Amino acid sequence: MPLSSVLMLFRLAAHRAAGSAGCALIALVCFQSLAAGDLASPAPASGAAARAGETEPRTGSEDVVIHVNQVAYDQSAPKFAVLETPRRLPESGQFTVQNTLTLATVFEGTLTGGQECSEWFPGKYFYRADFSAWRQAGHFRLAMAADGKEYHSFDFEIGPLALAEQTIPAIIQFYQHQRANSPEELKADQHVLLYGSTNRVDLRGGWCDASGDVSKYFSHLAYANFMSPQQTPLVVWSMVNLADTAPALLDRLQAITPLQDEALYGADYLMRSLSPDGYFYMTVFSYFKKDPEARRVVGLLANSKTTSDYQCAYREGGGMAIAALARISRWKQDGKFSSRQYLAGAERAFAHLQANNLRYDDDGEENILDDYCALMAASELWMATDQGVYRDEARKRAKKLAGRMTPAGYFIANDSNRPFWHASDAGLPVIALARYLDREDDPPGRELALATIKKALDYNLRITRRVINPFGYARQSFLFRGQVQDGFFIPHENESGWWWQGENARLASLAAAAIVGGRLVYPGPGAFGVKAELADFASEQIGWILGENPYDMCFMFQLGKNNVPYMGANFGHGSGRGGISNGITGQEGRPDGSGIDFKTHANGNEWRWTEQWIPHSAWFLQAVAAMSSK
Repeated sequence: MPLSSVLMLFRLAAHRAAGSAGCALIALVCFQSLAAGDLASPAPASGAAARAGETEPRTGSEDVVIHVNQVAYDQSAPKFAVLETPRRLPESGQFTVQNTLTLATVFEGTLTGGQECSEWFPGKYFYRADFSAWRQAGHFRLAMAADGKEYHSFDFEIGPLALAEQTIPAIIQFYQHQRANSPEELKADQHVLLYGSTNRVDLRGGWCDASGDVSKYFSHLAYANFMSPQQTPLVVWSMVNLADTAPALLDRLQAITPLQDEALYGADYLMRSLSPDGYFYMTVFSYFKKDPEARRVVGLLANSKTTSDYQCAYREGGGMAIAALARISRWKQDGKFSSRQYLAGAERAFAHLQANNLRYDDDGEENILDDYCALMAASELWMATDQGVYRDEARKRAKKLAGRMTPAGYFIANDSNRPFWHASDAGLPVIALARYLDREDDPPGRELALATIKKALDYNLRITRRVINPFGYARQSFLFRGQVQDGFFIPHENESGWWWQGENARLASLAAAAIVGGRLVYPGPGAFGVKAELADFASEQIGWILGENPYDMCFMFQLGKNNVPYMGANFGHGSGRGGISNGITGQEGRPDGSGIDFKTHANGNEWRWTEQWIPHSAWFLQAVAAMSSK
């Protein structure tokens, strides 16, 4: 994610595409042109509106719009769409599912809801269309008749593993595209300078962080203490997790070898980033300059101020890097480094952080991020070595994480009153506890971890259903100006001082947590092996990312029917197929993150909505792995 002041954002904007994108509405027919009389997409935003940075136009005041996942639904998965109108519909309004090849009606259903979501779009009414009962494979669209006219959704596929089949190969392709392997990068990164030093290190490899940022991060926002996202190490762990949990699926997709190659490539970068002293270098920062020799190993503060505090704490990518290396070592496969070196590196880094983590935490105190990242590290090392030192630390961290659970159901991030919220890793506490339970066989430890997972999942369902929420968008609790409040989107006024963006990684992480955690505490015979409420919740988050949102935007690039504009970067990098953009936010100018906003043009700030970021696809991989595995 670009770490920049307003000045830096304007500099970055010079390298980004300035194309305009309309907010497509409804009229999708797979393999066919739109029929005469169908509702067409609106015209792109005008240049004046784009220059002003106004919110993207959506629909005309009289339009009936059907918001739908534009990519794919698995046959046995929940299937929803949301119909939007400027007025209430008659009771028991009907919708149909049509085969897009024959145009035959194959399913009929009744709309529910009729809710006005006044915080987002006053005067608009939203209805739910549930067609989960339709399980035949093929290509389809939804249709609804009103005022003598038939309105259609975009088309989509339904199939046994249609979601994974369309998205996993595309995501692997995206990471191949994101490799920092241009001649300029390889030459510069072979001897990149440590900030404040004359020493140079070889940090070739890794992935460019975003479609508009060719820097490489273990994590950023370290100075904000509670907001550090897991970046490059999370990508590696997510790839290994997919390979371990869904081998039959990958074999079917002929994706095992490319996924393993990409994971090993990432693990090699983690090893190069491991310093002789035992800490990981946090960031290779480009300063958004075209000169590759300007790159430095740095720590980052607000406004892109760089420092020599580049040592990763557990919460700053160190814990997930250890977890990724320990887990991939169990493959017994070699990249540029051997599997033994992967494990030895993980153990050396763990020992170093056990002694030095507080030195590297910017405020000198551990918080929930340290707990769940260290829990991942210790659990993976325990499984890789069966050594008691890692077992004991995993149990300690699991207990600390459980101790942060409140009666309300959310975690406390600090040792006081700050609820845990996170723009990308909100599901990681549950995923970490679930991974720990893959090894833990001590009854008291299992009971405590399971109870914590249950409370967290109950909270996610409860807070999401507490208000009018036709899309089922996952909500959260946060501390705003001294008071705990709930909202759809993260607060824009937060510890970073400037950073907020779309939260597609958060949504995918919560979808993964709902399934992985749900199988442990709420197993069920239906979709994904969990109770229906959790299956619905997970499907709603993935649907939002793939187009079932108020802007009809499929955020996975070059899939679906309506994507954000291309964004370019230095060294030939830019938007790639399978990459996921940041997404929708609270309204700009509202410090508590209330309202809703999406912009493709914002005077250099459009990255908040349209920029691809590697954690989004990493968490999406985990969610699809969970949905597709047994």
